[in-house]
Amino acid sequence: MLKFVHQAIRDIRTTGSVFPSSPALAKAMTRSLRNHRGEKKILEVGPGTGPFTSAILAALRGHDSFDIVEVNEVFCAHLEHRLLKDYRAHHPSISVKLHAMPIEQAPLEGGYDFVICGLPFNNFPLALTQSIFNQLLALMRDGGEMTYFEYAGMRTIKRPFIGASGRDHIRRLEAFRQSTSKAHIVTKRLVVANFPPAHAMRIIKRQGV
Repeated sequence: MLKFVHQAIRDIRTTGSVFPSSPALAKAMTRSLRNHRGEKKILEVGPGTGPFTSAILAALRGHDSFDIVEVNEVFCAHLEHRLLKDYRAHHPSISVKLHAMPIEQAPLEGGYDFVICGLPFNNFPLALTQSIFNQLLALMRDGGEMTYFEYAGMRTIKRPFIGASGRDHIRRLEAFRQSTSKAHIVTKRLVVANFPPAHAMRIIKRQGV
């Protein structure tokens, strides 16, 4: 917790919150992959200290593969020391790779069944959000699922305090999300047992889109 808070205070733009996600949100974010039967290929982007990573690792079986992309070096060291090193030693048949770099630079082959994203898109410029969204969707197989989360009501709370340019950014962001909803299948699940409460947003990639 303290490690996450310290890094969040240093760079709230890329961390997005001063509190790590709850086990309840981690459960909602990983629900589909936990219920999946057969081998699966998973990508996690922006894991922070690993609340979603722990849930993903617990769901891996057989010859599954799991790629993790995290830009923060402190978080990478934490993940490697606390979670990944021992997991690899006890599960040699499962491929678990940590890429300490931005998602735009990560050498990923694609074909993912599941993408779990913890990036704070509301803090990013619209062009960067669009670029990352499109990259993640391109890395997924048809019918694959991407899950990310948004804090409930946060854009409404922000509106009176962010000025005209900030409100314009929110409108553009909402328009982009609506276009994504039309192109793919999008559902959301409210998780109140998180601080703040959050929506787990799930995108199922349509064939040929």
